[in-house]
Amino acid sequence: MNEQSIRTVVEEVIQQLLKKDFRPNTIPMAVSARHCHLSQADLETLFGKGYELTKKADLSQPGQFAANETVVIVGPRGSIEKVRILGPARSLTQVEVSRTDAVKLGLKPPVRESGNIAGSAPITLAGPKGSIFKNEGMIIAQAHIHMHPEDAAYFGVENGEYVRIRTEGERPVSFEKVLIRVSPRYQLEMHIDTDEANAGFITSGQSGFIIKDGEPLVKPQPVTNQVSHEQNKPKEVHFQKNLLTKRDVQACQYEMISVRKGTIVTPLARDAARELKKSIQVMD
Repeated sequence: MNEQSIRTVVEEVIQQLLKKDFRPNTIPMAVSARHCHLSQADLETLFGKGYELTKKADLSQPGQFAANETVVIVGPRGSIEKVRILGPARSLTQVEVSRTDAVKLGLKPPVRESGNIAGSAPITLAGPKGSIFKNEGMIIAQAHIHMHPEDAAYFGVENGEYVRIRTEGERPVSFEKVLIRVSPRYQLEMHIDTDEANAGFITSGQSGFIIKDGEPLVKPQPVTNQVSHEQNKPKEVHFQKNLLTKRDVQACQYEMISVRKGTIVTPLARDAARELKKSIQVMD
């Protein structure tokens, strides 16, 4: 077996061991179960004056956490117990449920972006020290993707834009009108609810592929566009995955690929970078 064949085998073995697809258009997915966000005033009504949430586990988005505390959602038709509170406290109280949850409660919340609760369904919450009623605040969350600005630049999308996401597996599905949300505070991840996950046999940690204008991203720009956008095109991309392969390098449209410490860079990826006159840099 010659050296080229050995390198090819090594790269394939590494990908099999990691059991993940690290194509540059891959979006990690997370399944979000029913939960609520509380204002500090409502938190104190439910749990007592001066009460502070206690952390159960950190969430993927920096600074956010699942609290140990839970509440009961009460509706005209039924109730749901042990609904997790997510922290920290927010300016407005909001409850996010699936369509299945809404039917059980006897309510008809609209599909909305998180934070857009004007005219949404009413909510009644019960805690150990009291209860609250709000004329609005319950929504079914719009499927969305959290992105850092560097991710948005890499994928060529903007805050507020909608894209399509395709998943593969035993029951492949496509999600239409997936909202892009961009902030320096965000980490790349798509959020769907339990109904959406069940429809596609999706579990947290699975990946989807972002689609725009009918084609997977990221693809090389046409030569005609490269000239007109040369001044605006970023020269560097921050690669967020744990394995950089030859295919990733070939698909990347940037001159420099920055990887995190610990990222595996395959020999074929380094060869491809040399051939395409790209540089690979390890970030501190």
